[in-house]
Amino acid sequence: MRYEPMGEAQRQEFHQGTCRHAYRMFGAHPVWQGEEFWHFTVWAPNAQAVSLTGEFCFWDYTKFPMEKQFDGTWELRLPEALFTPQADPRRFSFEGAREKLRSYKYAIKGADGQWHLKGDPFAFAGELRPNTASLLYDLDNYAWNDQEWMEKRARWNPYQSPINIYELHLGSWRRGENGRLLRYGEIADQLIPYVEEMGYTHVELLPVMEHPLDMSWGYQVTGFYAPTARYGTPGDFMAFVDRLHQAGIGVILDWVPAHFPRDEVGLRQFDGTPCYEHADSRRAEMHQWGTMMFDYARGEVNSFMLSNACYWLEIYHVDGLRCDAVSSMIYLDFSRENGYLPNQYGGNENLDAMRFLRRLNETVYHDFPGVMMIAEESSAYPMVTKPVYLGGLGFGFKWNMGWMNDILSYIKLDPLYRRWQHDKLTFSFFYAFSENYILPFSHDEVVHGKLSMLDKNPGDLWQKFAGLRALYGYTMAHPGKKLLFMGSEFGQFIEWKSDDQLDWFLMVYERHPDLCRCVRELNHFYRDTPAMYEVDDSWEGFKWLAPDDRERSLLVFMRMDREGNTILCMTNFTPAFYPQYRFGLPGPGVLREVFNSDLKAYGGSDQFNAEPLNALSEPLGNLPYSVEVCVPPLSTVYFAFDREGGPGAGEEDAAAYHRVPAQEEED
Repeated sequence: MRYEPMGEAQRQEFHQGTCRHAYRMFGAHPVWQGEEFWHFTVWAPNAQAVSLTGEFCFWDYTKFPMEKQFDGTWELRLPEALFTPQADPRRFSFEGAREKLRSYKYAIKGADGQWHLKGDPFAFAGELRPNTASLLYDLDNYAWNDQEWMEKRARWNPYQSPINIYELHLGSWRRGENGRLLRYGEIADQLIPYVEEMGYTHVELLPVMEHPLDMSWGYQVTGFYAPTARYGTPGDFMAFVDRLHQAGIGVILDWVPAHFPRDEVGLRQFDGTPCYEHADSRRAEMHQWGTMMFDYARGEVNSFMLSNACYWLEIYHVDGLRCDAVSSMIYLDFSRENGYLPNQYGGNENLDAMRFLRRLNETVYHDFPGVMMIAEESSAYPMVTKPVYLGGLGFGFKWNMGWMNDILSYIKLDPLYRRWQHDKLTFSFFYAFSENYILPFSHDEVVHGKLSMLDKNPGDLWQKFAGLRALYGYTMAHPGKKLLFMGSEFGQFIEWKSDDQLDWFLMVYERHPDLCRCVRELNHFYRDTPAMYEVDDSWEGFKWLAPDDRERSLLVFMRMDREGNTILCMTNFTPAFYPQYRFGLPGPGVLREVFNSDLKAYGGSDQFNAEPLNALSEPLGNLPYSVEVCVPPLSTVYFAFDREGGPGAGEEDAAAYHRVPAQEEED
């Protein structure tokens, strides 16, 4: 990426917090000046001196001092020849010499007079850990081939489309011989056909930004602009995204705008004073994670992170950012049991961070049509996905953490006791349409003693698999987009291990391939059936038929598309088999079973409704018709409902059932 010099307007935008192209000016960029040069720019307002150093000058701090500008930025321009192996063939005559010679850091003499070696905050590449130097890299050398995808994405409406996300950690999805980390291209070779076969619409990658500690899974970032060298170069990552796009698969990145680690090479005390973190430790430090919180009261921090989001969307063509730990950004008292520094009005809301999030979402949705901004926000903060002009934070989607916690705590119960916790199934409908939700079964739910998705289910092995199939079927029909963490689709029995690949060997044993087949069929059914996704944000796409059958721990509801085409979902959360079960219908018609998680092909007991079922003109509850079906044990069954009179018939009779089910009384 060629250097773009900063004019007065660009400098003001950076300091005021409105710059979204800072990566074109800061960092290291090639520039032509009769010959090739590299131009370096860094912001260190309180430094006494800054020098560029690295292998190219034998780490001499004094040889290449940078010049301070009036606004606290420092600049230097050096010829390309300095960074090539030919610069000193006596020393650089070995394999990898080019990368060594192109490594660099900033030697910063802080306000306290001490020298510190810092990585470039805007570096486009970094050394493979445990090395921590930044690397020169020209981002203009890759030719993209995803024009068709990008044009289609710009016209795409995510809210009325199927979104089914496969979340994965690149370092532990699959590995090579002797546990070797695969390169981006090697991962693509195996990932693309797998995702295509399984029917997912998107992949979501745990952070790929450079980070020093494998155990952080990428959530403690030191190189916000650098794809991690663990799996290859920035060009390799571009090709990875490009290939996924050409296969029709979207790419979402986990993005960490809340905090950064305390590593010496990173942003903490960058020029000997707090530049990126708050000066007051009550706002600067996040003791729970051992990290530092960004200070969004500073314009330069706003520009750094606003530009970072736009960088991944523009330069790497990614299709969305899942913003990590949003609650820690908007609440000043988040995980601060020993006290916090309130805002100017005495409240606990971080008004500066909220202003940043609004500006971020407005910018992204204006400049990148068709992308998704997703909030991992765990509180009940209102209007997270409402537009900024209505007072919302402006995100496109929010992870439904409340639903996830309720359903997983319910699933862990012995089926005998689930009848007393039936409200955990129905409570989500008090708020299901208040935001644009994604239903996540993420990596956080299969680590740290929480058990794998399979092992959360009680009972013997058959019941565990049957219960998980039933849960996935229920989730796929519940309003909201979908997300499932890798390994959960085939029933990994142990918790996720980030230092090894998934237990793919389980696919040669019984039950695991059957579960994977069930998930694959569910995924494709979801993608192919508009009733399952087209109206996720209102009661117009959902109707209860049997919400209150707590004695049987059983639910029945309808999903409809915009044309009124209807799918009925019935989930039995107990091992009991009901050969005859009757529930109400809003009108006459015929039910045809179209999916059943209890089929023998999926490892079930093979109880199913073989023939079409006619609605009976016998009222039940508030509904004028009813039907009698077979209910398999621990199962989810879908029926296509062909209504007499065509789609939407009988809507006036069902109007009274646009309601939230009654809440349980405490025992």
